[in-house]
Amino acid sequence: MKKICLFISALLFISILSFAQTTYQQDVKMNKFISDLMSKMTLDEKIGQLNLVTPGGAVTGSVVSSDVDNKIRNGQVGGLFGINGPDKIRQAQDIAVKNSRLHIPLFFGLDVIHGHRTIFPIPLGLSCSWDMPMIQNTAHIAATEAAADGLNWVYSPMVDIARDPRWGRIAEGAGEDPYLGSQIATAMVRGYQGNDLTANNTVMACVKHYALYGAAEAGRDYNTVDMSRIKMYQYYLPPYKAAVDAGVGSVMSSFNEVDGIPATGNKFLLTDVLRTQWGFKGFVVSDYTSLSEMINHGTGDLQTVSANALKAGLDMDMVAEGFLNTLKKSLQEGKVTQKQVDDACRRILEAKYKMGLFDDAYRHCDAQRASAAILTDSNRMASRMAAEHSFVLLKNSNNVLPLKKSGTIALVGPLADNQRNMLGTWNIRGEYSEDITVAQGIKNIAGNDVNVLYARGANISDDSMTIANTNTLGKEIDVDSRTPQQMIDEAVAAANKADVVVACLGEAADMTGEASSMSNISLQQSQENLLQALIATGKPVVVVLFNGRPMTLPWENKNATAMLDVWFPGTEAGNAIADVLFGNYNPSGKLSTSFPQNVGQIPIYYNHKNTGRPLHDGDGHKFKSDYLDVTNEPLYPFGYGLSYTSFSYSDPVLSKTTISGTEGLTATVTVTNTGNYDGEEVVQLYLHEKYASITPAVKQLKGFQKIFLKKGESKQVVFNINHSDLMFYNSDLKLVAEPGDFDVMTGGDSRDVKTASFTLK
Repeated sequence: MKKICLFISALLFISILSFAQTTYQQDVKMNKFISDLMSKMTLDEKIGQLNLVTPGGAVTGSVVSSDVDNKIRNGQVGGLFGINGPDKIRQAQDIAVKNSRLHIPLFFGLDVIHGHRTIFPIPLGLSCSWDMPMIQNTAHIAATEAAADGLNWVYSPMVDIARDPRWGRIAEGAGEDPYLGSQIATAMVRGYQGNDLTANNTVMACVKHYALYGAAEAGRDYNTVDMSRIKMYQYYLPPYKAAVDAGVGSVMSSFNEVDGIPATGNKFLLTDVLRTQWGFKGFVVSDYTSLSEMINHGTGDLQTVSANALKAGLDMDMVAEGFLNTLKKSLQEGKVTQKQVDDACRRILEAKYKMGLFDDAYRHCDAQRASAAILTDSNRMASRMAAEHSFVLLKNSNNVLPLKKSGTIALVGPLADNQRNMLGTWNIRGEYSEDITVAQGIKNIAGNDVNVLYARGANISDDSMTIANTNTLGKEIDVDSRTPQQMIDEAVAAANKADVVVACLGEAADMTGEASSMSNISLQQSQENLLQALIATGKPVVVVLFNGRPMTLPWENKNATAMLDVWFPGTEAGNAIADVLFGNYNPSGKLSTSFPQNVGQIPIYYNHKNTGRPLHDGDGHKFKSDYLDVTNEPLYPFGYGLSYTSFSYSDPVLSKTTISGTEGLTATVTVTNTGNYDGEEVVQLYLHEKYASITPAVKQLKGFQKIFLKKGESKQVVFNINHSDLMFYNSDLKLVAEPGDFDVMTGGDSRDVKTASFTLK
């Protein structure tokens, strides 16, 4: 046995050595190629590689690039975004490869946030699946479609931790937790990039928004961020680092400032942390005009902020053209160095080399492949499955769900037969005409024994300001010609004839996303009036909630019979919703964000810290950390989600109660399906250190497993607790594990857990 082990070890060593030698040889070859190319480049051509432009299309600012074709011919463009389609991209690539002096190919990028043509649930919804293989597959499908459409670079994943649901871009991320967010960041990067960036079905990912963008003050987009370094390292930076560790090719800087310096020109973020501490080897691109927006932040004119950004570690300027128009002058004046320009240029060229663009600039320009790979039946089925797994059952009184495939259903609400709002925010290439509405999905799934009575019941909103601002990019809130009361009367009449009411309520697609922050995150008054009238009929009311953020729903939770949060489900929305409503799939989603009772509780998150005067059950109110008018608890906690079946948990059993050094241990919990349906459950593991040199959170997610149990079945779930799980950032920003007592908590959400304890010597 000893000889066999030695033989295997030798083989492993030889394999590692061989891989290292191959990588070294590839790096030598790449470095020589790029050095030879750069020796031929003029200063203007080097600066040109740092310029990312758009002729229009995916525009998220007031500036659009001009005279793009001539700039490409003159070697003044490194990449292009906002166009897609193999033919259009081939035409633009032709200008660079055939008509510029050195024939350097371009990047072609686009915001592919939750699918390209086949749209998956918004990222916040997808995160509620807690299903990493499935999430990775959605990114792989998105990459395959984007690559078939001519693209080679996607501005995703967005991994910003967000604890404020007023912030519109919470819809684009994975919620409030760094551990779950890190797992999803890794899965997304691997899904996009695969194992070979030169393959024609992979794209380079761009993790964003670096850094801390989800902590914008007041939940207002583009706003200031200010936090301690410990909070930054412990809770907000881990998902970005996870993406870097997964090999992400590029990083996008954020709009906000950090420590009083805009992120796009922040050396601490872009060099000290990203490159020095984390060893990132790719390139950094600014967000849309975030370089020139540093002027508005008050840090200098265009030349000054451009020089500062380059010195801080920014490599590519998106749309602002500050690098293009000022770096040459700054170099002449000694404000930047030739090495800084060369380093940025080299990183751009290295990325193009690794993507194989110097070998074949047209590897993603095959029109025949585009027609065969985009919006296929299998892709649509994957979207449907992802949507089903993302839905979170918030309430189900009297087991009204799943619905029977018989009787009469009143299908009401402004989102019940609405193609325009199924996809959610950031669906640039999605086609609304291809979406499945709830009405169509119920028709497809319910069968001939179900009679459906449809009534719109309300507009998404009747507020003129909300309507105007939401409809900036298209008519998502369509105002009916009838009065609100006429629509409610029609819906009530339908409800009175029905056995059950399904009310499709919530937000329009662009009530979340970029530049879509909200101070009021409850249902719009028009929909509240409708829901109150429906509940007054006495019929069971099932709320199907469309949303891109946690909402404040205390009245709805108290009065609705059932509530199913479907987020914005994507292309197959209606079919997926009908599958779950009628029990073809048993919902298994778990919240990745806490839902507040009201906006006054914000920010609210599960991994908070105790105060010196914490409120405990049974305590008197006075002189405790609480409110006069509401409890401290969220309406729905992180990790929460019901099922059509029920699950029971044993107490966790630890393999050891004392460990030392870098030892680990296991925690085993037995989960039993005690209900009447087969189902999936996300078993969650949390840790809490009782005392530490830095005040600990009350609990932190450190593991989860999604399991399937048939009714009556039990399974043992084993978690490995490693030394790294016990570590935290101390006051010197060093990762340490300190001796002490730890609680191990397991359960189906962050609130309802069972506990065991161990000691680290």
